[in-house]
Amino acid sequence: MNNVFLRLAATAAVGLAMGACQSNTSTSETAAGGSAPTLTPGPWRGVLATQGQEIPFLFEVKTEAGKPVVYLINQGLNGEERLRCEEITSAGDSTTIRMHAFDAALVVRADGADKLKGTWVKYDTKDPYRVPFTATAGVQDLFPAAQSAEKSGNFGGTWRATFGEGKESYPATGVFTQQGNKLLGTFLTTTGDYRYLSGQVSGQELKLSTFDGSHAFLFTAHNGPKEPVDITKEYAPNTLIGDFYSGKAGHEAWSAVPDPNAKLPDADTLTYLKKGESRLNFKFPSVYEGGSISPTDPKYRGKVVVLQILGSWCPNCMDETNFLAPWYEKNKQRGVEIIGLGYERSPDYQVSAAKLRNMRERFHMGYDVAFAGVSNKDSVARSLPQLAKFLAFPTTIFLDKKGNVRKIHTGFAGPGTGKYYQEEIAGFEQTVNKLLKE
Repeated sequence: MNNVFLRLAATAAVGLAMGACQSNTSTSETAAGGSAPTLTPGPWRGVLATQGQEIPFLFEVKTEAGKPVVYLINQGLNGEERLRCEEITSAGDSTTIRMHAFDAALVVRADGADKLKGTWVKYDTKDPYRVPFTATAGVQDLFPAAQSAEKSGNFGGTWRATFGEGKESYPATGVFTQQGNKLLGTFLTTTGDYRYLSGQVSGQELKLSTFDGSHAFLFTAHNGPKEPVDITKEYAPNTLIGDFYSGKAGHEAWSAVPDPNAKLPDADTLTYLKKGESRLNFKFPSVYEGGSISPTDPKYRGKVVVLQILGSWCPNCMDETNFLAPWYEKNKQRGVEIIGLGYERSPDYQVSAAKLRNMRERFHMGYDVAFAGVSNKDSVARSLPQLAKFLAFPTTIFLDKKGNVRKIHTGFAGPGTGKYYQEEIAGFEQTVNKLLKE
């Protein structure tokens, strides 16, 4: 996202910024003595305790080739995703479960029969990042059964939402489906989406959560203001008023009203070339030492080239890569190439290139990937000075056969967005097909 996560990441090292156990390291927290906990096969319910809230998520432990494997489970508009975490190690009385593609882990210990306690740890920011974690085996309900004397509200449909307040506010579109008390959905913003969200309705309240190993989100809201009412404000009927908690410290207020025609600004107009520019001129080091990548290389001449601005830390980039990698294998013979431009947390080439190589291998990215800089908007602006108003990871740039920039698309609506994901893919295909025909 992100991408969608840039905006919150700018608010004082909040939960949308990747955190660390030790600064810029990838080590596990372990303890001497005792024995490692048993990861009982079957369903589990995990809870992250942060900001006075509980962010629940579901996962499953399976035994594969004689070893435990953990699958993070998220449900949303487009079904279910299962994020495979196979790198699991034990030392002393603790077990470290690495969070698949991300530089993060759950470090757990036994807490009685079929119970775990420990810490969600992020490894690649300047400040230590730990969030307390507990889990119970055999539980398949994300939230406890709701008990409310109120008749449950109906929150299905499309909502016009606003996050934050004043000059820091930004628009979003909420899309939800509801069956009984079960609620699924997501929020789309100009920089991406909040991926798979699932939860429940209790009376006139809703809760939605997700955990992908890198980001933990909890959305709460009430239909109309809770007592005491702020008499200085006016509330339209059917107004959701809520809070968005992100990881260790991120928090924003949000509100939304039903609007079947809610629409965000055109993602093809948010980032653009500066006046007088028509091309991008760059030469970045390949993630494989000794090589370099430039759009003027012979490999790309006379071809349509798609530039993917990404980061290994970015869940929305993960969603886009899950689409682009197999698409490239099916379409590269048509005269189209993709270049991944990676922006990472560390400025150190050795550290960041290793993360991007890991991403490339994990997602079977057959196209070239370069290390372009650190993961902030200023770094992108310096490394690609022809661009104006860079907003989000990922951003996708389309070059025609002559090397001219023909389209810049901000963000990526991933599979958790339902129909918006299908529209995203259709728009990508249409653009590439048009450029190939020229």
